[in-house]
Amino acid sequence: MLRFEIETGLMEGKLQAKDLPEIWNSRMQAYLGVTPPDNSSGVLQDVHWSGGMIGYFPTYALGNLISAQWWEKMVADHPDMPNEIAAGNFAPVLAWMRENVHRYASRYDPQDLVQKITGSRINPEPYMRYLEQKYSQIYQL
Repeated sequence: MLRFEIETGLMEGKLQAKDLPEIWNSRMQAYLGVTPPDNSSGVLQDVHWSGGMIGYFPTYALGNLISAQWWEKMVADHPDMPNEIAAGNFAPVLAWMRENVHRYASRYDPQDLVQKITGSRINPEPYMRYLEQKYSQIYQL
């Protein structure tokens, strides 16, 4: 969220690069109650910006949403998929991806591809289910 806000501000001309350390630290304090001890642990802690990859972080969020949705569909199609993966057999994953994703990926925009594969547009609910399951197990919730 912080990176997206800052990137948007930079692109809109509302923020200047020289002000980023101060902006980063003040928002980290406001959002999380922490202030990084130095810029290396704060605004400069990631290589994306220094590599010119502006707009990269929202793609991670979108990828997480889509992957959870595809995972649910993959397991619905092949209920033994988790066991195959646990056994180190990723061939069924690759086969499913080739059949459902790779062959269509250049023909459809992401929203339409997700709908073609899962029957619904990009939906955060599968990702929320994944997070709830994961963190319930980790923290015994």
